[in-house]
Amino acid sequence: MNNELFDQANERYRLRDYRGALMAFTECLQDTNFPLAPGEMGLLYHQIGNCLVKLKNPREAIQAYSQATADAAYGAIGTVECNLGMAYASLRDYDNAIHCFEKSVADAANPTPYKSYMGMGNALMKLGKSAEAGVAFREAALDESNPDPTKALLNLGVCFMALNRPADAVASYESALQFDMQPATRNKLQASLGQAYVACGQMEKAVHAFEEAIADKTYFLSDSASVDYQRAVGAVAQGTSEQNQATQVLQLADMSGLDVAADGLAVYDEGVFEGDGSEAFYYDEGAYEADPASFPGYVGAYENVDNDRFFTATDAELEQWSRGLAKQDRKRRNVGLKILLFFVVLIVLAAAAGVFAYTQGYGYPTVQTVTQELFSDPAAAADTVFSADVDKEAIPGMLDPVVTDPNVTVDGVSRSMTESTVYATAATEGGGSVQYRVSMVRDGITWKVSNVELYFPSQA
Repeated sequence: MNNELFDQANERYRLRDYRGALMAFTECLQDTNFPLAPGEMGLLYHQIGNCLVKLKNPREAIQAYSQATADAAYGAIGTVECNLGMAYASLRDYDNAIHCFEKSVADAANPTPYKSYMGMGNALMKLGKSAEAGVAFREAALDESNPDPTKALLNLGVCFMALNRPADAVASYESALQFDMQPATRNKLQASLGQAYVACGQMEKAVHAFEEAIADKTYFLSDSASVDYQRAVGAVAQGTSEQNQATQVLQLADMSGLDVAADGLAVYDEGVFEGDGSEAFYYDEGAYEADPASFPGYVGAYENVDNDRFFTATDAELEQWSRGLAKQDRKRRNVGLKILLFFVVLIVLAAAAGVFAYTQGYGYPTVQTVTQELFSDPAAAADTVFSADVDKEAIPGMLDPVVTDPNVTVDGVSRSMTESTVYATAATEGGGSVQYRVSMVRDGITWKVSNVELYFPSQA
């Protein structure tokens, strides 16, 4: 191999000139004046794949990484398989991604298997397989090469919460507290721990954890964490700080699904998944009927009057009939005015109802319709359902965890005049389910999506 050219390519990569590095690595691969030694082909394809990933071309990167794995003499096949899994995951091909991660961790020469376990756990979570994901995160935390098991422990806690096992989530979060971490991460950890304590009925501990999270005044609790915080404070004030704890322990005795260490040390990539979103509020959107207007019936002036008797009527009777005719005439003259007034009232009521509906967060199309459009075809919805204020480069990242499900279930809606939040559950192809929180902003009378994220509610 042309080592001088290879060194130049590495320097360009270090300087983030990925296109120049790609050209140099490719030239080095094709240079017939310097035959490749065993393993060097795998090395070059590995570097080419890395350049393609940096250039946001995962499909070509997959081809390059696959060529690298074909070189049996290359000593970093486990690392390449991990990168290959990441590339597949970026294309939402989670099944192939998991297959590559499995081959990566099976390679005894892989120096950092925890990276593959983390990628595997993330892919499994996106398929709704919380138990399998938890096993992967646990292995990542136990890997001695992992310099920071905190993220693995945090994600394991999320898996336990998704499996309705908050006591095990508490063990995971408490285990993570013994490691050093950034203040922002510690705040999120304390908030998640507080929610797990609430789900276990340990309200005094929950209050302490929440107050630790917000102590530096820079961290704000999520909607669901705020609700749990208030519940915990209220329970402590009422002297029920250990609410239903015995019942919770009995319900959590079943330890199936995840392999938990005998000493209780529960163990869990990239990013901390915190239960987020306010508690669901349900609205009855039945039609509101206006009270029906009632108008007195009109009787003709001579109706039911005996014509013969008219000629024989006395002056007093004629005067009475005259007053009746004048009254009916006035009624006839006022009919048009009453009809006009009636329609004016209807218009005013309709406008008032529209203003009321607007202030209460209703619109057309409804937030439910926008949510169904988003999940029916996420790729196509990227150009139609997102707010114009959303950074277009951020949209693919928001859509990455979104599962295509035309029959997505809307679990609840929290509305205000300018912002609304939809909680939805989508079914995965593997038979699992994934919960989301979809944030929306007002756009005229309709709604547009401002953010989409995974949602892991606390288990009450």
